[in-house]
Amino acid sequence: MAPGPEAMETVPPAVDLVLGASACCLACVFTNPLEVVKTRLQLQGELQARGTYPRLYRGFVASVVAVARADGLCGLQKGLAAGLLYQGLMNGVRFYCYSLACQAGLSQQPGGTVVAGAVAGALGAFVGSPAYLVSALSPSTPYPVTQLAWGRHLLGALETIWRQQGLAGLWRGVGGAVPRVMVGSAAQLATFASAKAWVQERQWLPEDSWLVALAGGMISSVAVVAVMTPFDVVSTRLYNQPVDGAGRGKLYGGLADCLVKIWRQEGPLALYKGLGPVYLRLGPHTILSMLFWDELRKLARRGQHQGS
Repeated sequence: MAPGPEAMETVPPAVDLVLGASACCLACVFTNPLEVVKTRLQLQGELQARGTYPRLYRGFVASVVAVARADGLCGLQKGLAAGLLYQGLMNGVRFYCYSLACQAGLSQQPGGTVVAGAVAGALGAFVGSPAYLVSALSPSTPYPVTQLAWGRHLLGALETIWRQQGLAGLWRGVGGAVPRVMVGSAAQLATFASAKAWVQERQWLPEDSWLVALAGGMISSVAVVAVMTPFDVVSTRLYNQPVDGAGRGKLYGGLADCLVKIWRQEGPLALYKGLGPVYLRLGPHTILSMLFWDELRKLARRGQHQGS
């Protein structure tokens, strides 16, 4: 059972849009270095059998050191501007749609929270796809698979894609991004709501304490990483593959083709490449974003009560 519907009625969807976007952008600042490391690990040995390629990145700590040596400490924040834009767009739309669904009573139905989270995630992923494209490519620039000559700024990168590949090029890889965010959003919002309610029922912590949201976010993070990692690997590959003059990928024909090729050529475990950094990236991001969102919503509700 989701604890959110009652609260959702007291916070307008437009407010949830701002709060959700702000919370996730704040979390992104702390977790972007982990995104850089995760992307490097997931692209390493692309479509090559294990043991047939040099491993530049070995594990989380060694990969952090390797990135810092190659690109400097600032290299650990590569793609931050695009990441912030993506988090703002995607999560603003996602929390807005989720809030609307909760107000409509969908979360009160069996499985309604999962459905609401999935649909909201799909819409958010589609809107934020151009920013995710740039954020996915930026950390991977040491690899020859990144074919475009990026400018120094986010808008320059978006303009380069538009000029070389057309408007459709800005949504290249969206077929991998939408399923990725759909399953992650459904798992995150459903498990956070249920976990938070479960912790409150146990009365281990004061009901209105921020520790309740922290505990809910920690439980939610495990579910998010478990279901998202294979889609995350596929999405990273789709966004980073070289393209032809028409903007079509040269390595993968889409989500299913990418899954099959990875499974056949690299083995099933390759779908969980970079699992450690994936958790270190998505885990803290889930925990922080849900904690910040929950606390910001409390402040918004208090402000509404004081103003009424």
